Amino acid sequence: MKKTALLLSAMFVVLSCKNEATQDDVISYGSTITQEELKEHLYIYASDEFEGRDTGEPGQKMAIEYLKKQYEQLGISPLIEGNYFQNVPLSIAKTPEVNITINGKSFTYFDDFISQTAAETGNLSASEVVYAGYGIDDDKYSDYKDLDVKGKIVVVRSGEPKDRAGNNILSGDKKASKWSNGRQAIASKRTAAKDNGAKALFFMDNELFDRYSKFYKQREENGGSNSLSLPSKGDGTTEIYHFLISEKMGKALVSNITRSTKPATVKTKVDMNFKSISVSHPSENVAAYIKGSEKPDEYIIISAHLDHVGVNAKGEIFNGADDDGSGTVSLLEVAEAFKTATDNGHGPKRSVIFLHVTGEEKGLLGSRYYTDYEPLVPLANTVANLNIDMVGRIDPKREGDRNYIYLIGSDKLSTELHNISEEVNKNFTNIELDYTYNDENDPNRFYYRSDHYNFAKNNIPIIFYFNGTHDDYHRASDTPDKINYDLLENRSRLVFHTAWELANREKRIVVDKAPAK
Repeated sequence: MKKTALLLSAMFVVLSCKNEATQDDVISYGSTITQEELKEHLYIYASDEFEGRDTGEPGQKMAIEYLKKQYEQLGISPLIEGNYFQNVPLSIAKTPEVNITINGKSFTYFDDFISQTAAETGNLSASEVVYAGYGIDDDKYSDYKDLDVKGKIVVVRSGEPKDRAGNNILSGDKKASKWSNGRQAIASKRTAAKDNGAKALFFMDNELFDRYSKFYKQREENGGSNSLSLPSKGDGTTEIYHFLISEKMGKALVSNITRSTKPATVKTKVDMNFKSISVSHPSENVAAYIKGSEKPDEYIIISAHLDHVGVNAKGEIFNGADDDGSGTVSLLEVAEAFKTATDNGHGPKRSVIFLHVTGEEKGLLGSRYYTDYEPLVPLANTVANLNIDMVGRIDPKREGDRNYIYLIGSDKLSTELHNISEEVNKNFTNIELDYTYNDENDPNRFYYRSDHYNFAKNNIPIIFYFNGTHDDYHRASDTPDKINYDLLENRSRLVFHTAWELANREKRIVVDKAPAK
């Protein structure tokens, strides 16, 4: 009896070893990602027929049907039972109707202020405002350190503090940090005010106001806003009222705003009536997955955004072959490689989700809906996110040295993820991993500008794969004939091999760093 048991045990060990994929097996699965199939997909996905895949528009609906068809043909299941589509309830935020008086004097939309959020209809009245200087809240410097702004109106100005040598305190050099870098400053100062409990934020930046107000006014004259927003979460939290204002209005709120950055409470009477105007404009994420064989409740999410910017007023179609047709077809090929492995008895030990998100071009809306509103699997069980956004072209700065990919974020939350990424590349693809844009002080702020960020802010380790911008970025000339399909093939294989390692290693990677603030 004991001999029989030992024999059976030995046979089980042999079979188990036989069922483990060898390195040659893994290379074979990665080799199913080919230039030819990537090109075939992209010439369809980035064709004029898809009308630039603008969020919520007919071309985007065609795009999701194409993705659904590919997953059905591959035999990869939908993540939502019976449905590949996650509905994302977006709305077009039209210009709100806003009346604001300061100490009894009325100010005018477009001339004095513009709204920067899709806040709900409401009224606001206060006899004082809190001046928070630059409006910065950072470990190195905070205007909010000794301020109570809960439920109050906050006023901030442009810029950031400098040392005696003229260097920015936050970056340590002349480079602007996110606190004074255009649209990043708008978002960063809004987030700081909101996180500290403010009810409303008035941000004075004359240069930004002049640029944005002219653009918004022209857009209104040409038919109105096409900016999209997510609904209120219904959990008691709401968007704060947020306005970009002129210097004239800034001085009415805080008389010495151009001369001082010292935080203070100021006796200023403010009355505001705000009426939001929006039109429903729903869209969809696409989610398919392969269930893990041993750890099905742990998940690797590989993502790419399915949308682009549509058609301009002249009727030019923006095909978005690189942005992000390249990431989309890469994800399809990575999914096929995993399915091939699964069909050969080498399915991933952890579940792998193939997530195509909408509304990236409108403010990372599809990924934010996934992480902040309706995660399809628990965020706590999500091991990592590998995000593919623009991987088919060559940055002009890298001409003549083309075998590279920019990696962003691999070391932000997990040292282990970064080391795995490096080792996988050395073993399988031998691409130069360029970390130029991983610098926290990079003025482009790419770490905050694609869908991975919504995972990272939830403490989920990420890698963002990116080829950099080029002359065709967000132009009608971003077409599939300009894609470097040999590079797209190898970069896609890098994503596959990295995901394979994350999905099949014994223990999930460890988060050993504080999340980016």
